[in-house]
Amino acid sequence: MGISVKEGVSTLTEKEKQTLRLMVRGHDAKSIARDLGLSVHTIHERLRDARRKMAVSSSREAARLLLDVEGDSLPSPTPHLLGDSEIGADACDPPRDERGAPTGGAGRADRRRLMLIGVLLMTLVLGLLAIATLSQGASAPHASPAAAETPANAELVQFARKFLALLDQRRWEESYGLTGAAFRKLNTAQVWASVSEQVRAPLGAATSRTFMSQQDLPAPPYGYTVIKFRTDFASKAEAMETVTLEREAGGWQVVGVTIE
Repeated sequence: MGISVKEGVSTLTEKEKQTLRLMVRGHDAKSIARDLGLSVHTIHERLRDARRKMAVSSSREAARLLLDVEGDSLPSPTPHLLGDSEIGADACDPPRDERGAPTGGAGRADRRRLMLIGVLLMTLVLGLLAIATLSQGASAPHASPAAAETPANAELVQFARKFLALLDQRRWEESYGLTGAAFRKLNTAQVWASVSEQVRAPLGAATSRTFMSQQDLPAPPYGYTVIKFRTDFASKAEAMETVTLEREAGGWQVVGVTIE
């Protein structure tokens, strides 16, 4: 491996490396975007910057060179349990192939700081998608997609903002009061406060928060709504915050939140 290639790899950001590692595992830009919860445009920008830094014309070639440089130093494809995962989840959920992409390299410590506000793996959303698929398959031969992007509901977006504002102010007990039964079944108020303090506080103050999208997951009885924000923190720019809401008897409640 020439020194110029190693120097090129050393200039890559951790996000660019993360994208190339997924490409090594056979993903294309569209599936990488879906796995990371980003737009295809953002993924193309990462790949373009990686090609430029490594002086190659092919994203696949850049991914192969990264793999050659990192070699055996990469961890096994077992998911990092403190990585991006969903609050209110079950630790026994089998990992998806997409989550198995290697996350080693210089940015590993920084990635731990950006781990999900939560305690376990992201089984809640996966479970909801499975329920939606089963219910649709049984009801009609031509089922609609499991998740559909919808026009923003101002009331729900404001509710999600209110919840995140409580996290900004480290008011863990009050934020716990906005969570639903499914969340509380797996997380006590004490666990929520402890994990939130460890994960959210180091990000620093939120300097801006921009609404990105709202998606509906058609699972019984009332479905779920997933709202995403692009947020700048004092210690982390362009983070993606995702709040998952469920309608209960008393109104909408939070059943999941992630920070990537």
